[in-house]
Amino acid sequence: MSVFKGAGVAIVTPMYEDETVNYDKLGEILDEQVARGTDAIIICGTTGEASTLSHEEHLDVIRYAVKKVNHRIPVVAGTGSNCTETAVYLSQEAEKAGADALLVVTPYYNKATQNGLKLHFSKIAESVKLPIILYNVPSRTGCNLQPETIAWLVEHVENIVGVKEASGNISQVAKLMSLVKGNIELYSGNDDQIVPILSLGGSGVISVLSNVAPEKTHEIVASYLEGDVKRSRELQLEAIDLIDALFCEVNPIPVKTALNLLGKEVGPLRAPMSPMEDAHVEQLKKAMRDYGIEVK
Repeated sequence: MSVFKGAGVAIVTPMYEDETVNYDKLGEILDEQVARGTDAIIICGTTGEASTLSHEEHLDVIRYAVKKVNHRIPVVAGTGSNCTETAVYLSQEAEKAGADALLVVTPYYNKATQNGLKLHFSKIAESVKLPIILYNVPSRTGCNLQPETIAWLVEHVENIVGVKEASGNISQVAKLMSLVKGNIELYSGNDDQIVPILSLGGSGVISVLSNVAPEKTHEIVASYLEGDVKRSRELQLEAIDLIDALFCEVNPIPVKTALNLLGKEVGPLRAPMSPMEDAHVEQLKKAMRDYGIEVK
């Protein structure tokens, strides 16, 4: 039930100046990502500002992306919520829309126990037939999905097949891969840890960097999987300064700013996300130029 191998882009949601969704621009960047070698589209994730989309907008964006991509590469729909019933609803609707897989984040704010996480993810998975990628990002949710819990879910729930690991804790990831004996699709949730995650048996990355450097991000993974670890490592290290700049403020503030600097016109962020500070904009511009990306 493998979803994809390589670099999946955690894509932004373009907006007009009045903060309504700009579907024409979304279509343009989806086509561009496919043309430039991205291996999967992750729609309505953290980078897509899903937390400030209404349920109707959220599902409309998923439907649009599925139709626009039209089976050229997999579309993974973010359908997580801190309410289990809401996550079930979003997941079922994404399945009806034709998504290839679901990305389901740990419930935020509630601070569920590990038993609560088992209940939450099991109930969501049992409501659909699509493969599910768990999303562990404790820095944003206040909730850490423990390796033992993931191993239990993979063993007991057939369509839970992967995890996007953004804990930043490589020791925790190693423990997970030991427990599951490699029987999971492991994706880096941090662009600065693609190669370390691949070295532990990872399948790729769900990437913010891919928004501005899709070919290079794809190549980091492809080179490693083809056995050229040296090339993969070189590309990873070359991208570190740009990755740092893309996370110098909370995601997706920098990446949306970067795309606008490239003339992509993806528009503003919805509150409580705020415009990027001037000093950080200059840091971002420099990092982009140093990486060989022409800034307008």
